[in-house]
Formats: sequence, structure tokens, C-alpha cells
Amino acid sequence: MKYFEPASIEEALNLLNSEEDARCVSGGATLVAMMNADLLSPSALIGLRNISKLEGITKIDQGLRIGAMTTHATIAQSELFEAASSVINRAAQQIAHPPIRNMGTIGGSISHADPAADFPTSLLAADATIEVHGTNGIRQIPAGDFFIDYYETAAADNEIVSAIIVPFGPLKARGEHVKVARVDGDFATVAVSLVLAMEKDVCNYARIAVGAVASTPLHLDEADALLCGSNLSADSIAKAANLLVKAADPIDDVRGSAEYRRLLIPRLLKRAINNLQPA
Repeated sequence: MKYFEPASIEEALNLLNSEEDARCVSGGATLVAMMNADLLSPSALIGLRNISKLEGITKIDQGLRIGAMTTHATIAQSELFEAASSVINRAAQQIAHPPIRNMGTIGGSISHADPAADFPTSLLAADATIEVHGTNGIRQIPAGDFFIDYYETAAADNEIVSAIIVPFGPLKARGEHVKVARVDGDFATVAVSLVLAMEKDVCNYARIAVGAVASTPLHLDEADALLCGSNLSADSIAKAANLLVKAADPIDDVRGSAEYRRLLIPRLLKRAINNLQPA
């Protein structure tokens, strides 16, 4: 197997287009595990760790730009996340264990597109945009369009995820990410990411995303609308959760049955809302 460490995005793209069956590797937390399990056998690996433009978190107009090579640990520990973007910080804090958080990257995680992973769900709740580089230029893909099926994204084989753009959203918004996992540090049996803004006792912004209940993270404008304008009563929460339960298409696997996953959705939504409510 060939291994390359380009120093620029352009060099990485040239290698990706010239080497047959080449794969980009960032932290390697997922790709290397799949190779060890004989699920993948790429002819070449293109390491991205020397491309400085792919690292770090920077403030931009009304939001943050997260480089694709930024580690889970850096995101979990950063104080730059505020308002709606804080949901991503909360999700990063719950990914696996410290060794994985120190190695894994946000770009690698979302490129794998596992609907049970924490970042895809939180990015959808944050209304984030995925930036991808290709030989024909740069594309900006909304998170809701980026994840298109199990382990499949809208990025082409000859494109590289370069950054995630996250708006701060409403000034008073806050984010929360809660999940149930079979064991500590595991992928979610079900996860709920929520961004919420309140004006006194009335919700004036809500965006809910649910992970591990379909082939991609689940979001419904209609569920958000049931919370907006309400005082987050038990009835409005139950109605929003019911819409999400009906739209879910979970599977039975070792982490839980489809029926169990549906039961978790209203409970986790209520937990996320309670966590964001004043004491």
C-alpha cells in the first residue's frame, strides 16, 4: 500500500485523482479500524495531517469555521462555541473516550456518515454547512443535504471535506446533546441534539435532530414549529416527539430494537429541553 502526506489541499486532490482506489485518512479512528477488520483495502492512503489549513477553529461573520482536521478533543475543550453552535461542543464532549477524542477528527467522523455518531446529529441541529474541496472548486453543502444514506455523503469520491461552517444562530440560543448508549463511550442507541432560544417563558426558536433512528439524522420543520411559540408544555413536547417517532425508521441491532429506539425519542427530547431550562 502506498502512503502520501501532502502539504496542501491541492496536492491532496491531485493524489486523490491520480491514485486508483485511494482514500484520505485524517485521525484514522474509523478508517484504520475498518481496514483492520478487512472491510476496506485501499491501494493508497493520503494522510491529511500536514495540511495546516484543515486545522483549527476560527471565528467568522456570525459563526465559526471548524477545520476538518480539528480533533474531537479540541472541539470539546474550546470556549469559542456559543449560542446555537454550543450543541456541537456538547456532542464532542460525549464522543467515546479521551484517546479517541485526541485522535479522531470532525472531518473524518462526518465523512464516515454513521447516523449513530454524535457529530452528524449535532451539525444538523446547528444548521451547519459542510465545505468540500474538489478539482472543480469549493462546494458548500447544508448538513441536511450532506448525509444521504448509511455511510454515504454528498461529497464525491474526488472531493475532500475541508471545513464545517456553523452559525451562532439566535442570540439567546443554547444547544444540548443527549444520548443513550449501550455502554459508556459507545455510539448512540438514540441521540437528540437540540438548539433552543427562549424569550421569557416562550420558545422563539427550536431545531431538533435525532440520531440513530434512520439512515441519516432526522429533522422535521413541523416538529420544530410545534415548540416555537409555545411555553414548552408537556403537550407541545409530546406532539413534537410524536411527529419524530412517526417519521423515524430505526433498525434492530445490538444497540437496541427499533421499538426501543422509538420509545427513547420522546424521553430524550424532554431531557434535552429540561437541561436547557432555567433551574
